[in-house]
Amino acid sequence: MGAGFGLGLGLALASSAFIGGSFVLKKKGLLRLCRRGRARAGQGGHAYLREWLWWAGLLCMGVGEAANFAAYAFAPATLVTPLGALSVLVSAVLSSTFLNEQLNVHGKIGCILSILGSTVMVIHAPQEEEVSSLESMAEKLKDPGFIAFAVCVLVSSLLLIFVAGPRYGQSNVLVYVLVCSAIGSLSVSCVKGLGIALKELFSGKPVLKEPLGWVLLVCLVICISIQINYLNKALDIFNTSVVTPVYYVLFTTAVMTCSTILFKEWQHMVLDNVVGSISGFLTIVSGIFLLHAFRDMPFPPSLLPLFLQPGRADLHPPWSSADRHQSCQHQPLLPSEDKGSQSAEEEEK
Repeated sequence: MGAGFGLGLGLALASSAFIGGSFVLKKKGLLRLCRRGRARAGQGGHAYLREWLWWAGLLCMGVGEAANFAAYAFAPATLVTPLGALSVLVSAVLSSTFLNEQLNVHGKIGCILSILGSTVMVIHAPQEEEVSSLESMAEKLKDPGFIAFAVCVLVSSLLLIFVAGPRYGQSNVLVYVLVCSAIGSLSVSCVKGLGIALKELFSGKPVLKEPLGWVLLVCLVICISIQINYLNKALDIFNTSVVTPVYYVLFTTAVMTCSTILFKEWQHMVLDNVVGSISGFLTIVSGIFLLHAFRDMPFPPSLLPLFLQPGRADLHPPWSSADRHQSCQHQPLLPSEDKGSQSAEEEEK
């Protein structure tokens, strides 16, 4: 593991921590305004602009996004993007601690699975081909495989927007989320290229004269605008607990596919690392699903087995109680025949 890879991993983890904490700070500030009787943001109020906790959350969000942007310049996108799930985990844990939001058993299991999956992905992360300049980035963008992938993404997105959207957008969550995910894979590639351009700029190279950097910047703005537009549509129509895990799975899958085609990240990986990366990703997906899908489902202690329920005086298993029936080991093997013989003897008497 090189120094650049370690730096990218650290930036990705820091990004998840800052972004996850930003949601809690913003929510804390909004709750303080609600207790003061101020107009809520959902009702059109803007009193949160005077709350320092909300601004602290916004600052944490900015720091987290900047760290995530920088992480793509040092670590593979196949590693950085799935680790974004940790921000959901951080937000859930901090919310249960500071906002008194209930984290049920499913949520706790989901947190553990997310941590385990992230660890597996870090261990088996692919080492991408060295892309240290805009010239090498331009060569990769000219690859026929990536051109075919980009054309498929654009054509499918146009079909989803103009054909499937008017017909099924209000009833199927996949329509708008697929648009966000497909376009998001291209935006991550633009972020990767801009990160390389910034590294060259800080090293003193005349990057501002290179047209590729400006093209990537314009493409990034367009892609992000499309993502925000259609993600807001999906969130407005469907429940957040449905949109969030579906978007994470589809977005991460699209980014991993795009990075594999563009940067050839898995070309020199052994089979063990390929299986480990896929297994880690699927483990994170399972954790995020448990964390969101059953978030509002009550799980009272009465559903647990008797010996796991808190506050019970009798924690002994049923076979240890004196008033229970005798174990089957001490019962006759043929009770029906014994009963029949006993009844026959009684009739003879």
